[in-house]
Amino acid sequence: MTRRESELRAMFALAAPLVLTELGWMAMGIVDTMFVGRVSADAIGAVSLGTSVFYAIAIFASGLLLGLDTLVSQSFGAGDLNDCHHSLVSGVWLALLLIPTVMGAVWLFVPAMAAFGINAGVLRDTTPYIRALNWSAAPLLLFFCLRRYLQSAGIVRPILLVLITANLVNAAGNWVFVFGNLGAPRMGAEGAGWSTCVSRVYMLVAMVLIVWLRDPRAFAVSWRPDWRRIGRLLKLGLPAAGQIGLEMSVFATVTVLIGKLSADILAGHQIALTVASTTFMMPLGISSAAAVRVGHAIGRRDPEGASRSGWTALAFGASAMSLAALLLLSFPHAIARLFTPQAAILAAAVPLLRVAAFFQLFDGLQITATGALRGAGDTRTPMLCHFAGYWILGLPLGAFLCFRESLGAVGLWMGLSAGLIAIGLILLWVWRRKARGFSESVAVARAEK
Repeated sequence: MTRRESELRAMFALAAPLVLTELGWMAMGIVDTMFVGRVSADAIGAVSLGTSVFYAIAIFASGLLLGLDTLVSQSFGAGDLNDCHHSLVSGVWLALLLIPTVMGAVWLFVPAMAAFGINAGVLRDTTPYIRALNWSAAPLLLFFCLRRYLQSAGIVRPILLVLITANLVNAAGNWVFVFGNLGAPRMGAEGAGWSTCVSRVYMLVAMVLIVWLRDPRAFAVSWRPDWRRIGRLLKLGLPAAGQIGLEMSVFATVTVLIGKLSADILAGHQIALTVASTTFMMPLGISSAAAVRVGHAIGRRDPEGASRSGWTALAFGASAMSLAALLLLSFPHAIARLFTPQAAILAAAVPLLRVAAFFQLFDGLQITATGALRGAGDTRTPMLCHFAGYWILGLPLGAFLCFRESLGAVGLWMGLSAGLIAIGLILLWVWRRKARGFSESVAVARAEK
């Protein structure tokens, strides 16, 4: 078996469970949307708006923990398990410090939403939904920390099992709280928030048990805060969090802007955003695998292997998103009908799904390249690319097309599509330069021998 074939098998074995894990994660949002889609357009809009606001804050905070990908994967590749455990404990401390910050920021933002001119019916359902969802911040951040540790050590199948069972918990919770079954009050959109909260508590408990069973020594280390290690996590995590924050906040901004149009258009945007986010889970899982494989190779001092891992991941990501683009172009009506039968919402969602098809490939390239660069310790370049692509190019162009050219939500999505295409091409070029540097270092090492 050649090294390339070996890498293909290793990457697939790691990436496949991670892709399914990300899809399982996304399935929670899809299930929430499907349940509230049977309530009203206002309820769908509330879930869209509330989710966008909450995740713009919570996922930014969780991005600060992405430094675990670099530190744990490289230490694991070097065979230093004690250092892996040390990074895990530092990650837990960082998560604990972030929890009150996230919850406080969400609480402060809730009353401010009324100032954005959002449709009154949507806003009425959004407030209780986001307040319920906010209680999931603590288990979400701690779960994220434990998950990054496990997958950086190459342990991925238990994570998938947790997400599958958590979806069952969430679906049952939606049935009870959204519709008011088993004697519970009928809460509508708010019920979806409480259901998500319950499922995340379950996920945290399950992950603690898995880490303890698979690696008992992980918790048998000093729990005194190591501020130097926490500082290293922040140095790596701040740019990664900045990148995530830029991406999440631009979509949150677009959601707020579309909220000025109508409840039906906002509901159509939520459906299209949910679908695009679902397809994005495929390269996101591959990106995580790329970070792990590249980090392992660097930890064992194998720059040629790091280059091979990155290119293999990019090939997987491009292939997956090319297939997603074909599906969105071929079956937009059928996909939209999975969420709602309402004609006005379908009319808003279908054109957005067609726009989404055109940026799928580049979305896959940008996130996979980001993972490969993170494994190599570079989290700053992707952040700068996302800032320029989204906030300098994509959002201004989209706002111009939406409001000045009267293209509505389609115009906003066209602007974001242009930004994503630019980001994907630039990060592909950056990885090409990084991989060339790996090859040159191998050539120099061989010449010195």
